[in-house]
Amino acid sequence: MELHVVNTGFFKLDGGAMFGVVPKSLWSRTNPADEKNLCTWAMRSLLVTTGNRVILIDNGIGDKQDAKFFSHYYLHGDDSLEKNLNKLGVSFDDVTDNFLTHLHFDHCGGGVKYGIDQNSFQMTFPKADYWSNKDHWKWATEPNPREKASFLKENILPMQDSGQLKYVEPIKASAELGFEVITADGHTDKQMLPKIQYNGHTLVFMADLLPSVGHIPLPYVMGYDTRPLLTLQEKAAFLEEAAREKYILFLEHDPVNECCTVKMTEKGVRLDQTFRLDEI
Repeated sequence: MELHVVNTGFFKLDGGAMFGVVPKSLWSRTNPADEKNLCTWAMRSLLVTTGNRVILIDNGIGDKQDAKFFSHYYLHGDDSLEKNLNKLGVSFDDVTDNFLTHLHFDHCGGGVKYGIDQNSFQMTFPKADYWSNKDHWKWATEPNPREKASFLKENILPMQDSGQLKYVEPIKASAELGFEVITADGHTDKQMLPKIQYNGHTLVFMADLLPSVGHIPLPYVMGYDTRPLLTLQEKAAFLEEAAREKYILFLEHDPVNECCTVKMTEKGVRLDQTFRLDEI
């Protein structure tokens, strides 16, 4: 098995929304904001190659929405999904599986692109299976008012229309995809976190359970989460396990750090080390 980082670009989100009830005087120590109170975040995917399968975990924001939409998110940087896959010698046609942690636009928007015009769509990875789960698919396609703006039908429905959508049962993911899957419900219903055995380590793709190292302290929970108290409980249980078992945490949104480990301290679980994936 080989793992590779695929950076799809940077965007900005409101710092207060990203840290919930935590005061700016605290969260800005790790994630400084600009004059509009916006912080920069990565959209970092992971490429897993094993046997004859090329599995991409999440795919970034894509480019289908209009200028007004993107004006809210300040996309910047030179990275793109296609550019950085190509650097690894991988084309869109080579991807056999696109595993989606959840269907918020910054995690799945790159999986669908315009067809012959802006009224038609085609799949970015024409030969790939797109993996979600039944519970989250229902949640995303029948969205609650709080999350509706994050579930964009043009990112989601073409997967089903194309016939490329597949549902994974998280407890059977290891047999189907070659890695385990942890589910978490605080951010959104049935978010899936891949748990991968790699080079003698256990690596967990953290998606939005832990967006960055700045979110490690328990109260640092996003305002975007639908069930913040549940996130707090899920985070507490997971981070204690991660510290005890020495998991490597792959950070999808941290603007600087690709991976980290955590440790137990008198104040609870705290950051231990940060490093690049290729240093494992």
